[in-house]
Amino acid sequence: MIDLLGFGGRGWGLQLLQGMGMTLLVAVSAYLWGLLLGGAAAALKLSGHRGGRVAADVYTTIVRGVPSLLVIYLLFFGGNSAATWVVSLLGFNGPVELSALPVGILAVGTVSGAYSAEVLRGGALAVPHGQVEAAKALGMNRWLTFRRVMLPQVLRYALPGLGNVWQLTLKDTSLVSVVALVELMRVAYLAQGATRQPFLFFTTAGVLYLGMAGLSGRLFARAELWAGRGVRRAAR
Repeated sequence: MIDLLGFGGRGWGLQLLQGMGMTLLVAVSAYLWGLLLGGAAAALKLSGHRGGRVAADVYTTIVRGVPSLLVIYLLFFGGNSAATWVVSLLGFNGPVELSALPVGILAVGTVSGAYSAEVLRGGALAVPHGQVEAAKALGMNRWLTFRRVMLPQVLRYALPGLGNVWQLTLKDTSLVSVVALVELMRVAYLAQGATRQPFLFFTTAGVLYLGMAGLSGRLFARAELWAGRGVRRAAR
């Protein structure tokens, strides 16, 4: 029996848990960044500004249409090239290499934001327009209407879709291992290479991913119940 926590004196089990922590850090940070991007893109899509709608459409169409791995490569290597060019203008020579963590968060969050934008837009369109008109008739300003009428209902309609976006974001974190960020899949890859036990370590990584996905799924289910409180369900 292999002791995962101290195998070969390297403590691969402990390193897997540390990699899981890094995975959660990237996933949560990227998801929050994606919500900001998605919220802004959804607002532009619903606005009356033609240029804003076009820009948001271009963003969501391109990012959803290319592989997530390509987005990571473009931001990592393209970012390194851009940073090197900028510092060369300042009189510094030599290549610049960006940290893998912020680039990974930015890349995964950019992909997440494209999907969040469509989910949030759909949630906003599901709110009956008559309720917004009623809020105006009651003298509510735009901010109060958004906070008291739109936001609670958009969350109720969008939470199931946002839960799916979270699962997508969580799985996409495995792709940042290509830029040498030591998250769960990177640790599993290094461990199987050092021990010649690929089935053991990749299976363990899969179990940890399932655990994170299952727990977060329960949290989103509770959030959906909270957002839907006071709403009468149609009888079946």
